[in-house]
Amino acid sequence: MASLRVLSVIATAVVLFALADTTVATKAPDYIVQGRVYCDTCRAGFETNVTEYIKGAKVRLECRHFGTNVLERAIDGVTDETGTYKIDLKDSHVEDICEVVLAHSPLANCHEIQNLRDRAPVLLTRNVGISDNLRLANPLGYLRDVPLPVCPDLLKMFNLTDDDDDQ
Repeated sequence: MASLRVLSVIATAVVLFALADTTVATKAPDYIVQGRVYCDTCRAGFETNVTEYIKGAKVRLECRHFGTNVLERAIDGVTDETGTYKIDLKDSHVEDICEVVLAHSPLANCHEIQNLRDRAPVLLTRNVGISDNLRLANPLGYLRDVPLPVCPDLLKMFNLTDDDDDQ
């Protein structure tokens, strides 16, 4: 009789442990989409050593069905003091094309959408050879209204000036 009680207690403990473990696992996100938002202070079209990362910028993760282009999922995110956002997502999106897109810049002097830097595709399925749940999106950028004074000298280092000296 005592062994039956011990067996019953052990079985109950195993079941409760399994249920507790399942509860923790289901609360964790399936994917974490992470990226950065920057201000292109030189209007160069890429990040430089004078690039400023934007705190409080708003982004949106949009997943559209690849056949119908219907928006299936949209989740908003906001950047921290380093210009980094993290968006937690449940579910796999095998049949969706997902992109992080710029939504809003809090900077009055850096809010112009930069062509080809306003969205970044992310793969949100496990069957693409990526085992980690962290998905890194390419940086997204806004253009500053007026380039910084240091920019002409900086762009000369990259040989990207409009000077006619090269002819």
